[in-house]
Amino acid sequence: MKKGLFIFGFVIVIIVGFIFVNKSYYPPLPIENLTAKEVIQKLKKSDNKVVEIAEEDETIWYITKNENEGIRKADENIKQMIISNGWEFKNKDGAGLFFKKNEERLVATTQMWSENYVLVKVDSKFKNP
Repeated sequence: MKKGLFIFGFVIVIIVGFIFVNKSYYPPLPIENLTAKEVIQKLKKSDNKVVEIAEEDETIWYITKNENEGIRKADENIKQMIISNGWEFKNKDGAGLFFKKNEERLVATTQMWSENYVLVKVDSKFKNP
């Protein structure tokens, strides 16, 4: 009986360890071919507050940490990044941050991915006007 409980406990420890090592406890990403572990490591390895994680069709995905200040801190990080590329912030409406450059409009959409991380979806014209 004790041997059976020991084996069961050992299997549970291995499963829990696997989940934490692979960051499987995070919600699924809306981006194909990326794991939570890869995305978080990109952000941790970077000195930037907002890090590009993927480019799909005409969309660029970024991640930023909310630093326990809620979505407001993430919004500020995103605004700084986009403004530094010549865009002017206009307003925020819901999850959308609206910018303007000459006669073009740009929308950055935020999405709380987990308690600590925010995903940002931006039209690729942000980098290639």
